[in-house]
Amino acid sequence: MIGANERSKTIVPLFIPVILAYLFSGIPVASYIIAWLGSLFIFYWTWFSPSVYVNEDLPIYRQIMRPIYLTQFIFAGFMCVTSIFYFMDHLGYRYFTEVQNGLQFQGSEKTYLIAQCQRMSLLGHAAIVTGIILKIKKEPIQPKNYTFYIGHNYLIGLSLISYAIGFICQYLPGLNQVALPVIAVAISCGAVLFVRGVVEKNLNYLLVGSFIFIGNFLNASLSGYKEPIIINVIILACLFLPYYKKAIIWLAIPTAYLLLYFLPTYNTVVRSSWNGEVSAEEARTEAFETLLGNENQDEIEETNWSFLTNRLSEIDMFTTFVAYVPAHHDYYGFKILEDSFMALIPRIFWKEKPNMEEVSMERVYEAGVASRFSSVSAKTRPVVDAYLSWGVPGVFFTMLIYGLIMQSMCNLAEELFGSYELGCVIVFNSLFQQLWRGNNFEFMISNFFYSYLIMLALCKLLIVVKIIIPKFTVSKGG
Repeated sequence: MIGANERSKTIVPLFIPVILAYLFSGIPVASYIIAWLGSLFIFYWTWFSPSVYVNEDLPIYRQIMRPIYLTQFIFAGFMCVTSIFYFMDHLGYRYFTEVQNGLQFQGSEKTYLIAQCQRMSLLGHAAIVTGIILKIKKEPIQPKNYTFYIGHNYLIGLSLISYAIGFICQYLPGLNQVALPVIAVAISCGAVLFVRGVVEKNLNYLLVGSFIFIGNFLNASLSGYKEPIIINVIILACLFLPYYKKAIIWLAIPTAYLLLYFLPTYNTVVRSSWNGEVSAEEARTEAFETLLGNENQDEIEETNWSFLTNRLSEIDMFTTFVAYVPAHHDYYGFKILEDSFMALIPRIFWKEKPNMEEVSMERVYEAGVASRFSSVSAKTRPVVDAYLSWGVPGVFFTMLIYGLIMQSMCNLAEELFGSYELGCVIVFNSLFQQLWRGNNFEFMISNFFYSYLIMLALCKLLIVVKIIIPKFTVSKGG
């Protein structure tokens, strides 16, 4: 009863800004601002207020890779907070200072759509946090029937095993969805080793960690995608925070600014290698030359503003779907969900299985978000698919279940692998990394299912290689 009362004191206030945003729905600019600030309030209320509800086995700064912190920050940050640039551009602002086309505080039809989408995003934010809090265990999470080797040498072995398995799976038909999360485990081990090498001045950890993590970071810089670079920076910051709190906090804002300022132009230039005319390495060199050239200042600002308003946030796509459903297309009901469970069947058992990328893009084409003749991939996010399926109630219940599952998987990982570091930091945040931002239903449910199976299989493997040892084995030996 006491636990339920404590949870309710944290959960109930989360929905106050949601109610206020809907009360002001007739004034779209005010409704949007309330909804946008509402997400900032949820961050504050669940992180810093006297009513925070978190696991008490570790100080807060040592558990920030648990879902209430890291998953919420990335998921809600992209889903809710980044839309401010798009909204300011809609009102006529550019970089918050330059006014274009006059102000539109009275609101147009588009303004109402943006505010409606922001309200649903806030509702989704409150729901996912509710789900997480409902599954948080305040008491220390105890491993079930296992003990562990003392020390951190297991990280080297685990990183090598994970990378080898992931590398092999990349070349086996139908196992690519296994390869990516398993390789992510190796990369996380590398990041932990790198940080420990710096903190403990351990040359072996530093060399192995640098080889794995920095090698992956350099490879990410050649991809032309922003997510791998941003994710690597976030992981490194989270791991260094317990040891260098002030330095990381002071560096957070300037680092975010540099990433948002330089990364869009950098990736745009690197993507020129995709047509095969130049190598990725040559494109990277050209990207640095572009960023360092003073004569390219206007080009950089133009590229960055386009990135901030259209690619960083996906609210423009959301508004197109909301205008389309249910006005021109009925809610999809369980249709998207049915396709998602079809995606769970391995292609090796179903040769004629449809291409799930094409299946998920069909509703994108139907709504006019993208042309069938374009090569763009504009997959939906969980909040969008939840709305398309069941409207506003669907957003609440889908995101509530999302939060329940994410925290449950984190709890299970810590129970199976016996510690916050191995269970949460390395295993959970590697296997479920693709769900930090969420995905469309077809890929999201598949990610949940196969990540769960990989987690169980990895636990069995670590028992076999004696990184995890069942307690009864220890007692017999004792």
